[in-house]
Amino acid sequence: MAEGIAMVTLFSLFTALPAVLALHVLEPGLVLPAFSVLLFIEAASTVIAARLIQRPDNANDITLWDLAGGFTLIGCAAAMLGEPDQAALFLTEQGSLRAASQP
Repeated sequence: MAEGIAMVTLFSLFTALPAVLALHVLEPGLVLPAFSVLLFIEAASTVIAARLIQRPDNANDITLWDLAGGFTLIGCAAAMLGEPDQAALFLTEQGSLRAASQP
């Protein structure tokens, strides 16, 4: 039971902290595209961790696979709620930052 509570707490922290940070750092139109990309990255890293940590399956406990599914679900929802032009603006802005930083 304690492991399940720890997993839910970990999931909440990894979901809420980037959202709050994105709200303060990015423009309002870029928050959802950046948040969805971040959640997909978190889902991928959670899948890698779940593959490396081999544990017996137990239907009563929350596993890393459940967290990866939650990250993916929330990332898909953020991507659907965001406008396509906002995502294009986010990617264009990131590309111009890279081009400007090269000598």
